[in-house]
Amino acid sequence: MASFLLEVGTEELPASFIVDALHQWQERIPKSLDEHQLTTSKVNVYGTPRRLAVLIEGLPLQQSDRSLELKGPALGSAFVNGDPAGEPTKALLGFAKSKGIELKDIFIKETDKGAFVFANQQMIGRETTTILQELAPTWITGLEGKRLMRWGNGDLKFPRPIRWLVSLFNSKVLPISLENVQSDRLSKGHRVLHPRSVIIDTANDYVETLREAFVLVDGKERQKHILTQVHSIVELFGGRAEVPEDLLEEVTYLVEFPTAVIGEFEREYLELPQPVIKTEMVSHQRYFPVYSVDNPEQLLPRFLTISNGDPNKSRLISAGNGRVIRARLADGKFFYDSDRAVHLETFLPLLEKVTFQAQLGSVAEKVERIRAIAKLVIQSIPNLQISEADHQLIDRTAQLCKADLVTQMVKEFPELQGQMGYYYAIASQEPLAVATGIREHYQPKGAGDSLPTSLTGKIIAISDRIDTLVGIFGLGIIPTGSSDPFALRRAANGVVQIAWDSDFALNLPQLLQGTVGIYAEKNLLTKPMSDVLESLHKWFKQRCETILTEQVKYDLVDAVFGVEDFAYTLQSLSNLKRLKERALFLQESRSQKTLGEILEPIVRASRLAVQGDLDTTNLDATAVITPNTLIESAEKDLYQEIIALPSQPSDQQLMEGIKSLSPSLAKFFEDVLVMAEDPLVRQNRLNLLCLIRNYSRQLADFRAIRG
Repeated sequence: MASFLLEVGTEELPASFIVDALHQWQERIPKSLDEHQLTTSKVNVYGTPRRLAVLIEGLPLQQSDRSLELKGPALGSAFVNGDPAGEPTKALLGFAKSKGIELKDIFIKETDKGAFVFANQQMIGRETTTILQELAPTWITGLEGKRLMRWGNGDLKFPRPIRWLVSLFNSKVLPISLENVQSDRLSKGHRVLHPRSVIIDTANDYVETLREAFVLVDGKERQKHILTQVHSIVELFGGRAEVPEDLLEEVTYLVEFPTAVIGEFEREYLELPQPVIKTEMVSHQRYFPVYSVDNPEQLLPRFLTISNGDPNKSRLISAGNGRVIRARLADGKFFYDSDRAVHLETFLPLLEKVTFQAQLGSVAEKVERIRAIAKLVIQSIPNLQISEADHQLIDRTAQLCKADLVTQMVKEFPELQGQMGYYYAIASQEPLAVATGIREHYQPKGAGDSLPTSLTGKIIAISDRIDTLVGIFGLGIIPTGSSDPFALRRAANGVVQIAWDSDFALNLPQLLQGTVGIYAEKNLLTKPMSDVLESLHKWFKQRCETILTEQVKYDLVDAVFGVEDFAYTLQSLSNLKRLKERALFLQESRSQKTLGEILEPIVRASRLAVQGDLDTTNLDATAVITPNTLIESAEKDLYQEIIALPSQPSDQQLMEGIKSLSPSLAKFFEDVLVMAEDPLVRQNRLNLLCLIRNYSRQLADFRAIRG
């Protein structure tokens, strides 16, 4: 068995590309080898800022010989008159010639599409080295990524210029080339600690040889070194490092030989809000914040950075990093002090100069719409009871929610929007509920983000997103495919998640109708109101379905929205709390086998009820059934079961009621001809089924459920 090493040496690659490229290779290379009948025991991929590499172990020296069964023309096309004893046709002769086989070696075989000519062909296995010379360049050129570039005079695109190639089959150099770069056994060590070429004797020596040249090619090994050093250093200072996963991954692929370096800054900068300090450290400088062990919420005036330089110069590196963070924090302190020198409300007029969307006006205009929409949101949540004081707090939050966008701090650090609004509102002596709402109304910012916890945050978060959705949909800009420049999927998801998390019985059609009306009054719609509303209803239905299917089977999700019944869909969207409750209840009923017991007769009743003309909302049996025209005992019994059902049942009562009448319904189908000749008898029997359908529709459209 043999090993193969391929290393692509480059100028410093972006960390994000390295991570993505290694995922691509880990998935594609084993498949590529399998397609060429090359089995392997292990495929390891490695990446550092200056290289991508793959080490394949357990390769055979050549493919195994194998026999292929080749399918030729149909029997009728292979011989004159379709007679195997007759003359071969040009089709058969051409097949034999193209495959290099003799006519005597062909045979006839029946298939599901008739008889065809077949032949067995012996394939001699090719040498593995020959195949690898063909595959290796495609592994490199096939990598996908953002901002690929050309260099030199060639056509090859790659994120950074390729400087060297290592290609070893065991200890032998396997010749491959890309543009003007030829493969060899020479790699490069660490830029600072080993600025010389490195000779790789054999493929299996790769990891250890590079380690001796101060390059840890294995990302997992580098990450382990980083974590060990980070935790060891902070323990010496009685601290605890915060290590965000995305930052850890990034710094792992920014270095080849990691050295954790502790740095510090003046304690006076701790007076800045923590989000400012952490944004400076994490987002801008790739530093790890350090917290007190005794007080986990207390930042220390220290930081950790991962150096790719000389460990012996860590003190010098620390001093340099300290100068950088001090300068950044000094700027932050200046912005913070300047912004706090005036009341947050002072910034509102400046929002008139900030464009929200060219056709929808300024952010100041958006704020006024949010204030109006917030009132509609409250009206659209029937189970929300709030005081006049709450109304005032919500309106004040809406008025100030975007004010921090024009502060110096947020202009410099846009990712701090909302968070700085919180601190500036506190400094302006606004109520805590207003400050919290300003901060929380941006939540959730994405999948997995926390949701607003305050009433002000929840209402303004919904209002802000509804304004954006109606405004953009009103211009006819509806996302297609993966394109969603205004993050409308995320906006709708946020509305639904907040409503469900808060148990809001939010009436979306009512809210959307009112909001579209606001836009229509201001002549901001370029599409008819009806078209905008229909698109928004469908959009929210899709978002609800997507979120629900993470917890509930797809057919049950279909059941709570109805089968090709838009009126039922609107009814479902008119109470988001009930929508979720019904879906989860159906899931629980299925797990307890209750759903399966009642499904068949209810579905049959619902399908036959289509023949009737009773309104789907009518539940009054005494008003639509004439008891003295009920002939069969089965229909009389069913009628008694129906009138005994509770008028305003809970989900559990609904299910129990459906279950209790199921035997009578089954008996009804056995003994009664629904489509009787007598019109009145037929009408009564159809109305019985319509009533059962209508009753069950309070829970779900059972026609959508698949067992």
